[in-house]
Amino acid sequence: MSGDARDRVLVTGATGTTGSRVARRIAEQGHAVTAATRTPGRKTGARDVRFDWYDADTHGPALHGADRAYLVPPVGDPRPVEVVLPFLERARAAGVRRVVLLSSSAIPAGGPGAGQVHELLAGGMFEEWAVLRPSWFMQNFTGRHPHAAGLRAEGVVASATGDGRVAFVDAEDIAAVAVGSLTAPVAPCTDLLVTGPEALSYDEVAAVLHEVTGRPAAHRRLTYEQMRDRLADGGMPREFADVLARMDLAIAEGAEDRVTQTVQRMTGRPPITFRAHAEAALRRGHASP
Repeated sequence: MSGDARDRVLVTGATGTTGSRVARRIAEQGHAVTAATRTPGRKTGARDVRFDWYDADTHGPALHGADRAYLVPPVGDPRPVEVVLPFLERARAAGVRRVVLLSSSAIPAGGPGAGQVHELLAGGMFEEWAVLRPSWFMQNFTGRHPHAAGLRAEGVVASATGDGRVAFVDAEDIAAVAVGSLTAPVAPCTDLLVTGPEALSYDEVAAVLHEVTGRPAAHRRLTYEQMRDRLADGGMPREFADVLARMDLAIAEGAEDRVTQTVQRMTGRPPITFRAHAEAALRRGHASP
């Protein structure tokens, strides 16, 4: 890695859906890893440290010795830039030279949420950077997301997406692109739209889950207001629930009906299909419904 003797990658959200995979893959490649999480000690294979976006006292130990960072902004915060910007300033002063941010395909630079952090990176805050903008996760239907919970409880996935299609992407593919962005000799210095290999409607997703698991699975179509209230009633901050419900409306209007070659280009292999993901989740005992 250049002429810098430092070779440590800080992974925030290191026990999360993408962070855990990034930390594992980076360690397997022989790089030193600091796994930053609110719940250290989960045997991530890295140096675990306690990290809380809202506790600045945890930021220094997390940054110690790191020259690159995988950044997962605080989940559910509609204005994450307010805590992420001071952290990035501290990271730059501490010697971090490359930052890879996890954002979303639905959020452009300068947009809400992580879009404000994206704008900082694109504006030159770090010379080496990348912003991952993955489509919606396949794990939403097989993990701990409200969609998966609804499938397990009722055999139903509820959304306001209508007939809109999404090129759902597996978190393993997102992690592979993140690792490439963190370890490549030259940083991408751009945003990377990360999708799966095919765009599917929620009706089609439910049909695949039914075929793979043999259990009931259907798409319940909601209005924007019904979706917002459903998320808020489930404990999500209402402002964030509104943002997610509006993203469903954008999907209904075709905003996510696109497929990119980012995974193929960054990893040399095609992205995982939704059927393959569902079959693997079923083997692990995690597939919904």
